[in-house]
Amino acid sequence: MTSGSGGMDTSGSGDIVRTLHLLWDTGPRPSRGPKPGLSLDRIVEAAVRVADAEGLEAVSMRRLSTELGTGTMSLYRYVPGKGELLDLMLDRVQRTDDAPSVYGDDWRSALETLGRENLALYRRHPWLLKANQSRPVLGPSAVGGMEKVISRIKPMGLSDPELVSAVIMIDSYVTGAARTQLYAQEAERATGLTDAEFWAAQYPVLEKAMATGRYPVMAALSEDSFGTDFDHFEFGLQRILDGLAALVASRRDTD
Repeated sequence: MTSGSGGMDTSGSGDIVRTLHLLWDTGPRPSRGPKPGLSLDRIVEAAVRVADAEGLEAVSMRRLSTELGTGTMSLYRYVPGKGELLDLMLDRVQRTDDAPSVYGDDWRSALETLGRENLALYRRHPWLLKANQSRPVLGPSAVGGMEKVISRIKPMGLSDPELVSAVIMIDSYVTGAARTQLYAQEAERATGLTDAEFWAAQYPVLEKAMATGRYPVMAALSEDSFGTDFDHFEFGLQRILDGLAALVASRRDTD
């Protein structure tokens, strides 16, 4: 994949016009290649499978040719290069159910569902966190998803930029939570220590530190303060929605 700053693979790093033609199926179709059944869809699906199993760094045109049992040059009949392929992969994994009620019947349930579904998306495709999507190339899945969400949250009564900002707010929160979860999983694989073993190793030293009296607030916290039973993601999501609800109410009070 084409890397941007910090070694991250970057959306829009390929030929943007050609990528858009591929995403929206508006460009010329490739000439028939020597491999029967080979298609752009199969190439993108194979790339997603490899990324899901081994990470984004494992995706290459040579690797995909092996997965699909064809020559590397055959792939270039369908997709110009790895930069364009990344944007096709990003749009592919964003495909959602076409049912109009997928985001609920009101703005809060719509944003709530958006947050939970985006977290599930990152869990299914952890490599998404390794892609720089600050300037996404918008395909039908991305635009369709925004269409569904915005149509549900329109009744909030906010301005259009504020509606978009509400979606960005949820996505930013989810991305941070997903990255924390992914890093924890990577740390466990790298160290060979489970989360419980990691904290158990620190307990004797921390217990003595708490007994010194230098950290009275920390020492007085309940035993379950850092337990795994508390759903930090859901707590944070609901507080964001509470804040938006207060904004919506204040706008209605001034009408």
